[in-house]
Amino acid sequence: MDTDGSPRGPVVVVPVVLVLVLSGFAIEPGRLLPGPAAVLVLLVQLVTCLPWTRRLRGAWTLAAQIVLAPWAGLPGFLAASVLLTVERPVRWPLFVLVVLAAGPLAPGDGEVFTVLNGIGNAFAHGLVIYALSRLTDLYAELGATRGALADARVAAERRQTGRELEAVLGSALASVIALAGRGRQSAREVVTVAREAAERVRAAPAPQSAGRADVSPRAMTPRLAWPIVIATHLEYLTVGAVFLLGEEIPVWRGALYAAALIVVMALQAYHSLPRPPGVRPRYAPWTLGAQVVLALGMLTVPDGPYPQLTAFAAASALIVLPARAAWPAATVLTLLTAGVVLARTDGPGAHGTALLLLDIVVITLVFHGLALLTGLVHEVREAREALASLAVARERRRIARDVHDLLGYGLSAIALKGELADRVPDARQAEEHLADAARLAGRALADLRAIPGEAAELTLDAELASAREVLAATGIEVRVRGTAGALDPATDALCATVLREAMTNVLRHAPATRWCEIAFGPGVLKVTSEAASADPADPPPPSGAGAPGGNGIGNLRDRAALLGARLKAGPTPDGRRYSLTLLMEPTPAPAATS
Repeated sequence: MDTDGSPRGPVVVVPVVLVLVLSGFAIEPGRLLPGPAAVLVLLVQLVTCLPWTRRLRGAWTLAAQIVLAPWAGLPGFLAASVLLTVERPVRWPLFVLVVLAAGPLAPGDGEVFTVLNGIGNAFAHGLVIYALSRLTDLYAELGATRGALADARVAAERRQTGRELEAVLGSALASVIALAGRGRQSAREVVTVAREAAERVRAAPAPQSAGRADVSPRAMTPRLAWPIVIATHLEYLTVGAVFLLGEEIPVWRGALYAAALIVVMALQAYHSLPRPPGVRPRYAPWTLGAQVVLALGMLTVPDGPYPQLTAFAAASALIVLPARAAWPAATVLTLLTAGVVLARTDGPGAHGTALLLLDIVVITLVFHGLALLTGLVHEVREAREALASLAVARERRRIARDVHDLLGYGLSAIALKGELADRVPDARQAEEHLADAARLAGRALADLRAIPGEAAELTLDAELASAREVLAATGIEVRVRGTAGALDPATDALCATVLREAMTNVLRHAPATRWCEIAFGPGVLKVTSEAASADPADPPPPSGAGAPGGNGIGNLRDRAALLGARLKAGPTPDGRRYSLTLLMEPTPAPAATS
């Protein structure tokens, strides 16, 4: 997997396995190379199965295979194409009809073994081609939509966070508006509600689960892959059993051979169980060893069962062993099988041994591909889950930051307006302060409801005007030196956020703070205020918007770092002032146009 979650290696490996398996399936019994009609069907099947030509798949590919079927003799290809091109609910019934028709049409003398072998081959080939094709489709879909699950999780997180913010802070802001309308007798309640809401804002909200939402509707899950693996194993087991029944051997020896066949196939199914990537089957050395011994041992007995039995041991070697040892082990098993078969006096000869080796290679690739399918489905899901989890974590941090940055200032201003309304002797001024508190609460409520959406942005001009208005109303003198000049939108939003955080700190220390200076310079925004106490022995105000452990300055440093800026915050050396300084690269002036 690449770091962005796109599966590069398997996207190449699985189509290669699919091409090799299709090429092996296209070879007719008794021949080393496919016939002309089989080559045409193979080419059409490749168009149907490969992810790069999937858009060409359709009725014409299915029709071409139907026309070529009498000459090609590849019913498994037609069965797979039915599953890949025909829509539900007729897909599986048509698949069954094609598979059943393959028995009577199989070349041979019409014996039971020939008919059942034709049905079994069509069944197994169809399911295997379908499974491997869907695997390649899954990876193609993942490459195109790997961010879809992350988007769905982020959307769910936003909806849930919106409900939680509305329940916790929205109700508090609505209470402020209602209390402000009752007159100055409710001023202290306004202060209490605003202070409590500000305390909630200072801590990042607890992470919540956004739930699981898989947005790949056609993804091949282990629930589909596993039945295909089991069905294919059963088909090969049935073929092996029918092969034994066709041999004239004593019953006791046939029963012994059948038991060996069942054990080898059962171990193969065990090795092919869906597991997360990197997880080996339990007792793998023992189970693989037993499978290899049984498979090779059956080659040395007279009239042994299903001579391709070592193919399953080779496939298990590819599944169980590390990559550096898997392919050499499978190759040794295959060559050892050829040597044993050639050494037998009743062997099939060079031509028959070559056909047997080809069959072994195809079966090995089939079961290796099916096991690869189940493992990679787990890998795909893990990659998608990891991407979604990272996206949700980023969104939680973004929401927590915006809650602090956007609401801390408003809540502090509301609390201060409530205190002023409670202290001033003039009833009319008290009503004005409460009206301001209600207006600020309405603005904060709008900010709150915008937070779960896309990242909210502030503007420097609006924040500067708000700072003048709110601080002047509290009796704090505001001095503005210099101008910001032309700023790009991202830098303007950063300056606005820094200014809002600075104003939040100033409001928290009012009315002890009597003045505040906002200074602009080339690439610099500096906000300096009178400290909470004129006594240098007193501790300086906290660096964040809340009590120790608040998130204000940390959030701002994160925001600044994203734009290559730096943030400095702390008391001046004499301890009588507190400054917040943003250091940016100066924005070049726009070029003059003629």
